[in-house]
Amino acid sequence: MSMIINGKTGLTGLLGSPVGHSKSPMMHNTSFQELGINYVYLCFDVGIEGLSGAVDGLVSLGAKGWNCTMPNKSKMAQLCDVLSPAASITGSVNTVVNENGKLMGYNTDGTGYMRAVKEAGFSIKGEKMTLLGAGGAATSILVQAALDGVREISVFCRPGKSTEHARQVINQLTKQTACKINLFDYSDESVIKKELLTSRILTNGTNVGMAPDTDRSLITSADFFHPDLIVSDVIYNPRETKLMGIAKSQGCSCFNGLYMLLYQGAEAFTLWTGKQMPVELVKERYFDEPEARLRTAQ
Repeated sequence: MSMIINGKTGLTGLLGSPVGHSKSPMMHNTSFQELGINYVYLCFDVGIEGLSGAVDGLVSLGAKGWNCTMPNKSKMAQLCDVLSPAASITGSVNTVVNENGKLMGYNTDGTGYMRAVKEAGFSIKGEKMTLLGAGGAATSILVQAALDGVREISVFCRPGKSTEHARQVINQLTKQTACKINLFDYSDESVIKKELLTSRILTNGTNVGMAPDTDRSLITSADFFHPDLIVSDVIYNPRETKLMGIAKSQGCSCFNGLYMLLYQGAEAFTLWTGKQMPVELVKERYFDEPEARLRTAQ
């Protein structure tokens, strides 16, 4: 079925800068076409300074909703009328639903990650997680993991602005969930090793190890890993990071960030349409491809 744009076509899209290499238009437009939904998904190169004006324009145009990527996620949270629990705690919105001018803000990054864990064949409810990083992706994972019933989370980050935000997020999660959360810095590697010994999953929520700096890893010693530890990385270029390679050498099961990208988009698709994205079709066309073609990101 070919896509035909007409006077009734609903508008969705992505606001961010840069957005020229996004996979999102391929994912969503293929899904709209496959399900016969008269929507279109476009990219708009908009930064923080132009975000308010762009949002006003999209509302005036009757857009069904949109995604936000860097650097707009925090600013978008301020522009929404209602926030989901995850978006409220993180202070970050990556998906907006326009309900007749009332903007509903969601953060689907964390739900995308948790679904990726499930699709990789693992259950971490009631388990302990060690999480590297306190930036946007890591915070989204932290929040959703706590909301979804992960028993304990040890967060490691460098002292700085993100640390204070992490403390605020942890305070809110402590009040709203039963998850035990501890915040550490990277200065003492013995602490990381100790936390990993009792963890079911290690998640790198940073960009350390992403192309072109593929020789980097926050953990370089193979002694830190044990065969029962699952190791995940939000990075998907390269498909196997240095961290994952070290972990695999110790018998760990590993997965990268490709399906987090897919499933956060699938969640947004459902919020806009009420239907499930045909993820198997999207996987086949855009994710199960040679490494060289997977160099785009939302």
